[in-house]
Amino acid sequence: MTDPKHVDSDSDDRTANNAVRHTYRVLTDGEKQQMVDLKDIGAAFIAKCNDVGKSRELALAINNAEQAVMWAVKHVTA
Repeated sequence: MTDPKHVDSDSDDRTANNAVRHTYRVLTDGEKQQMVDLKDIGAAFIAKCNDVGKSRELALAINNAEQAVMWAVKHVTA
């Protein structure tokens, strides 16, 4: 980690740049892997949408994919 403003999402130091949530529980290695897997799946879907083209519909699909990943990760980290 070279930039102090960026912390890997699977790091136990992820509270360093979060002004809202001040306490986190330590995630198990399995939970960290689930979080990474969910984000990878979301990133792959978004990349495929970007390969298909540009449109309002694809922009909405990408936005909703980002939201879906956020909620799924929240489930794992809650």
